[in-house]
Amino acid sequence: MDNKSQASGVKKQSQWTLRNIILIALIAIFTGIIFWGAGFLYTALTVALTPFGMAPFANDLLMGLWCMAGPLTGFIIRTFGSAFLGEFLGASVEVFLGGQWGAGAFISGLVQGIASELGFTLTGYKRYDWFGLNASIFTTVVITFAWDMIRNGCDKFSLPLLLGLFVTRYISTFIFAGVLTKMIVKLLDRSKAINL
Repeated sequence: MDNKSQASGVKKQSQWTLRNIILIALIAIFTGIIFWGAGFLYTALTVALTPFGMAPFANDLLMGLWCMAGPLTGFIIRTFGSAFLGEFLGASVEVFLGGQWGAGAFISGLVQGIASELGFTLTGYKRYDWFGLNASIFTTVVITFAWDMIRNGCDKFSLPLLLGLFVTRYISTFIFAGVLTKMIVKLLDRSKAINL
């Protein structure tokens, strides 16, 4: 890739290839194992925060970890649908590993995958820089938060608690789906393991 396209942040969308499909599968397996393990961390955090009346924060503290597959896959593969597939297949791996949410993780993966994909869609699949990644983070946070309000009855919470949960979710998603994604992509680029 030339310096001009890199500087502008506009990068060519890649095509569906066998290599990209294999990469999506590998990312899904890797992140699915992380999602499964995060279930145990979620339980421990919920138990630790319950005496302080802050149990709902356990979910939002870890949301970025559970939503990282979509932005990571979309940022690496750079193809329409890749962010959705990465997130949904990661959730599927979690289900098959026996995650504590069972088949419900399929629905979460579906919502999170659509949310991640939407950010790249809004950029026309042309911005694979901080702007494009932040668009995916933003849509992921907004859509998953709205979904949790509907599914978990969070709309009954007070406004200060809702704002606290939203900010916590945004920070978590920014760290895991943003900063960590950029670090992983940088390492892969340096190692020449993939051609970005």
